[in-house]
Amino acid sequence: MAKFHMFGGDPTRVAEANSVAVIGLGRFGQSLALELMAKGTEVLGIDGDEEIVQSLNGQLTHVVMGDSTKEQTLRQLGLPEFDRVVVAIGSDIQASILTTSLLLRFDIEHVWAKAVSDAHGTILEQLGVKHVIYPEKDMGKRVAHLVRGAMQDYIEIGENFALVKTRPGQAVIGKPLGEAQIRSRYGVTITAYRPAGQDWNYTTADTVIQADDTILVAGPTQKAEAFSQLT
Repeated sequence: MAKFHMFGGDPTRVAEANSVAVIGLGRFGQSLALELMAKGTEVLGIDGDEEIVQSLNGQLTHVVMGDSTKEQTLRQLGLPEFDRVVVAIGSDIQASILTTSLLLRFDIEHVWAKAVSDAHGTILEQLGVKHVIYPEKDMGKRVAHLVRGAMQDYIEIGENFALVKTRPGQAVIGKPLGEAQIRSRYGVTITAYRPAGQDWNYTTADTVIQADDTILVAGPTQKAEAFSQLT
């Protein structure tokens, strides 16, 4: 019999609902699990540290102290019944790989796994993980883009394409976007705008951007970044 310490009732019932299992409740795993809970998703959290597990008691639907590298433990917790599992283990690469291997053996439809290095990520991909996450690396890249320019926020979408939140430059202020010809001149598209103190709106050819608006710009990464730096 596998040993684990559980809070929150029977976790196998969570798999029947709109739910996600998060294995590894360090900073990344906790942040992810709590955000999922805040958005109405039921969460089964698993970690080997009793102090961490106790601290999350009552904050997650179920939280369990257990060894995720043991197949019997995962089966008793109902992991084969989940279709969405995140392996957020970062401090122990061997445990990450073993846990992920077991989950893939269960034929779970959607497995996300955190990688702490390129080598770690390569191994996870070779195992068959379709969603490899690099939280530190991705955040570093994102912050670097924000530091370099006038962007308020930056999201890279696939290879060489980004969505940028920024303030408008003189090239777009005070004239309909159809006349400004932003796409032909700069290679980007202003997809939405938000007047100060108001909600976001989609843009049209007739939209007139004002100096105190905030805009969303989509396009190739370098062009979107360059556009955000225009004054």
